[in-house]
Formats: sequence, structure tokens, C-alpha cells
Amino acid sequence: MNADDMEALLKGTTWKVYKYILKNGPTGIRDVQRSLKLSTPSLVLYHINKLERTGIVKKCKEGYVANQIFLRNRIKVRKLLIPTYFFYSLFMIAALVVQLLIFRPRIISRDYAFSVVIMCIITGICVYETVKTIVKRNF
Repeated sequence: MNADDMEALLKGTTWKVYKYILKNGPTGIRDVQRSLKLSTPSLVLYHINKLERTGIVKKCKEGYVANQIFLRNRIKVRKLLIPTYFFYSLFMIAALVVQLLIFRPRIISRDYAFSVVIMCIITGICVYETVKTIVKRNF
């Protein structure tokens, strides 16, 4: 299954069920239902069966576990899913600080000012995308 097929499958409640199983490890249907506040266990089972048919989730004796990891531009750190834009933002902020504090010339030229403006724009875009991803809670 390629990334586009995975993206099409992992939407809405199916994505929420997958994300819960990925974060919490082996889990049962009722645990997923209670945590995600879904109406019935059969609804959870429907979404788990969709994931199981494609091989993304598998059943083991402790419950259901993620068989494949598909993070949609996220990085998993223990139980946290962190948007990759967060790391881009950190890098760009650090680069901007280094440029402003360490590489600052005595006389500010047009070239230096232009490079600072470009760095600020790129940093702003990365921070905007990070905040947008976090506020959307689609991570």
C-alpha cells in the first residue's frame, strides 16, 4: 500500500482509532471506545477491521497493535506525536539567533539585512505551519 492509499484510508475516525492504537500499544475495543467517546464497540470494530484488512493494525493476544507506522509528517517520541514542522521551526529559530548574535557585522550591509529578512520569513512560515498543525489537532 503506497502513501496515497494510506492517506485516503486514514481519515476521520479511522485516523483517530489508528492514532490511539499507535500511542497506547496493545489495546482492546472497549478501551478505544471509551477513550475516543465513540457510540458503540461495533463502530470501533468497523474501523479496526478496515485497518486490519490493509495490514496497518494486527490482533495479538493483548489486543490490537499497530503493524505499520504511518505518521503523516509526524515523529513519534514515546507516546507523543510531534509534527515535523516543529523541528524545522526549532532549527530555523536557532539559525536566526546565530545569524543575529554571532554573524552580525559591525556595519550592517544591504546583503546582511536581506538575509535576515529572508530568514525571518522562512522561520515565520515554519512556525505558522507548526501552530496550524497543532491547533488543527490533526497530528
